[in-house]
Amino acid sequence: MEGILLESETIQARTAATRLRILDVLSRLPWDGVTFRHEIPGLTLYRIVETTGPFSTVYEPSLSLIIKGSKRLSVGDERLVYDESCFFLTTIGLPMTGQICEVSKAEPYVAAKLRLDLEALRRLITTHDLYPTNSSERDRGIVVGRATPELFDALWRLILLVDSPSDIPFMANHIQNEILYRLLTGEQGGRLRRFALAGTNSNRVAKAVAWLKENYAMPLRVEALAEMANMGVSTLHHHFRAVTAMSPLQFQKHLRLHHARELMLSGSLDAASAALRVGYESPTQFSREYRRMFGHPPLRDVKAILNSDGASRRGAVG
Repeated sequence: MEGILLESETIQARTAATRLRILDVLSRLPWDGVTFRHEIPGLTLYRIVETTGPFSTVYEPSLSLIIKGSKRLSVGDERLVYDESCFFLTTIGLPMTGQICEVSKAEPYVAAKLRLDLEALRRLITTHDLYPTNSSERDRGIVVGRATPELFDALWRLILLVDSPSDIPFMANHIQNEILYRLLTGEQGGRLRRFALAGTNSNRVAKAVAWLKENYAMPLRVEALAEMANMGVSTLHHHFRAVTAMSPLQFQKHLRLHHARELMLSGSLDAASAALRVGYESPTQFSREYRRMFGHPPLRDVKAILNSDGASRRGAVG
């Protein structure tokens, strides 16, 4: 444990100057209470100054870097904590619950989230022969890795484009490709490549996940899902759990509950209607599973969120 803490402190020290430069650029941007406004595609920049309750959302494939602060995340049975020394990478869309650890106006939480372009990843892999060297495919779809000075330097140059908007159409794409290259050639590169390339078990699971995200309200036949992913049922179960920390049925339930929560928070549906919309036939079962996941019955949970700060209402914070 002492060695891990020392390594974390060393990494933070190596990136401290660059992170200060990023904070300086962000101080010049318009801020709406949660996010900074800018024109760089695929990039979301967050600044949180008040303690938030746990937020739940379905993360899309993305890279997150914390510029200041730390955060806890839960997906299935996986629990992660990361800070300025780490990056957080999700290679497939997963339902997650997160919470910022400590935050105040004097010590805000500041983070960046960059959407992953899987087509760009595949182009880089094939153009530069960046193929996997590790044959293991028991991969989680989420990972925490070391945030190197090179990653933060590229992020700084990407954010710095806000000072020259005319450069964004050309330069943003090149810098984002550099960030992808850093990830592909870094310690988690093999995992990222396996999700990007067709024919691997990780990629097949990613296809099954994508189908479930589009069809979560439909009845699920695992046999049909396995056939769609070109896998046997037992193979699908094995690799699906390895990637998502859940079985396909658990994953579908998490998606349904997250989307029902979003529908209720939007004010468009009550609990019973939201339950039916996402595929539940029994409101009682919906209420029971909702409380088990979020800690409170639907009505009480939604009221608490609507009465809380903006960050909790808006869902994911990078």
